[in-house]
Amino acid sequence: MVTPDITGQLASYMVEARDRSLPPDVAVAAKHRILDSLAAVISGARLKPGEMAIKYIGLQGGTPEASVLATDIRTSAVNAALANGMFGHADETDDFEPVTKSHPGCSVVPAALAMAERAGSSGEELIRAVALGYDLCCRFLLALDPDAVRGGHRSAEGTSSTMGSVGAAASIARLDEAGMRYSLSYAAQQVSGLWSWVRDAEHVEKAFDFAGMGARNGVTAATMSEAGLTGVWDIFQGEHNVLQALSLDPRPQEMVAGLGSRFFITETAIKPYSVGYPIQAPLDAFFALQRRHGLTVDNVESVTVRLPRDGAGVVNNRSMPDVNCQHMIAVALMDGEVTFLSTHDYQRMSDPATLSVKDRITLIADEDLMDPSAPRSGKVAANLKDGSTVEHFTPHAYGTKENPMSTDDVNAKVRRLLEPVLGERRTETVIASVNELENLPDIRELIPYLTVSAAEMEDITFIH
Repeated sequence: MVTPDITGQLASYMVEARDRSLPPDVAVAAKHRILDSLAAVISGARLKPGEMAIKYIGLQGGTPEASVLATDIRTSAVNAALANGMFGHADETDDFEPVTKSHPGCSVVPAALAMAERAGSSGEELIRAVALGYDLCCRFLLALDPDAVRGGHRSAEGTSSTMGSVGAAASIARLDEAGMRYSLSYAAQQVSGLWSWVRDAEHVEKAFDFAGMGARNGVTAATMSEAGLTGVWDIFQGEHNVLQALSLDPRPQEMVAGLGSRFFITETAIKPYSVGYPIQAPLDAFFALQRRHGLTVDNVESVTVRLPRDGAGVVNNRSMPDVNCQHMIAVALMDGEVTFLSTHDYQRMSDPATLSVKDRITLIADEDLMDPSAPRSGKVAANLKDGSTVEHFTPHAYGTKENPMSTDDVNAKVRRLLEPVLGERRTETVIASVNELENLPDIRELIPYLTVSAAEMEDITFIH
């Protein structure tokens, strides 16, 4: 029996994809996620992981090939991808793929952007590169089985981000089929990440694991291949291949199934709230009840949140506000909303008034909600002081492929995140430019609107 050349099929498609027009709906989905990811990067630059990444990259030097966004730093494409990636997952603003549980945008977009600035690529080339990166990111986890990856104490997010980033970076580098094969092999050698990130109390190592590491790895692999380094020809098959190494039951065909017809960039969820993805549906359900029944601190006795067992384990009383379900529901009940600032207010986690309300919130890991067709659902029941109970079930939060976010709402989310850093004028230019990204001849024209001057750098206020 002849073993299918999965590596060759994938490499050949990667070469073709950079010059192939995307279906119109896919192109729109790509622009939404590029814009959403840029908002995550820019806003994340002012959080603690961003502050630390800026300090680290500022010490590295490097050939000035690409920009560290929201700063005045120019450095190598590898370093810029690392920093922008860490910004992109400095909190929980970036997009999410519910089946694989991967976070493609926070690594793929920084990798693609660093390479595109380095090369002077067009907006159309960036769109196609990012779409390809999303495909490799999610397909790699499907080929490994994401549950099996986590079952081996490894980070599915870190594992997938390297493969997604090399797809985007290699596309921008315009490698031939041999170059694609070698870049995939160099990426596979760097695949890493441990599930220990759940014990990171400040989102810093998590930002590296989910995004900075993968973006750095992908750009490294692509530029090494671009420079002529050779390697293993067929990393997805043969002796000691990457799928064998990382999975007890690999499914190689998932790497190429539906290539060119199924685009994972249309399947990720854009988050309406800057919180961990398992909290999106319960917030959606809570606010539905609030609108319908006028929930307040004064009329609510208690709130019970039910989540799928695996999601509940991620967000049960965590040390970070934006991944603590009980805390965020308490904030929503007290404020009537959640904002970027309230989701990052660590001091409020120890505030007696907030803790008193939080004591009314119960989180239950519900085995009955372990539904593959709705993997991140949420059910909320509020017991009112008049003795009545109201409840709401959200199978698919706003922003999912089943309940997609409109262009206007993507723009509105991005506007809220960008304006505090870039100001109104630059923000509107970024939004307009990305919504028409296919018409941009050189991505470098956009970079000045995504960076700041040295004087502005001196006035930075970081959010801790």
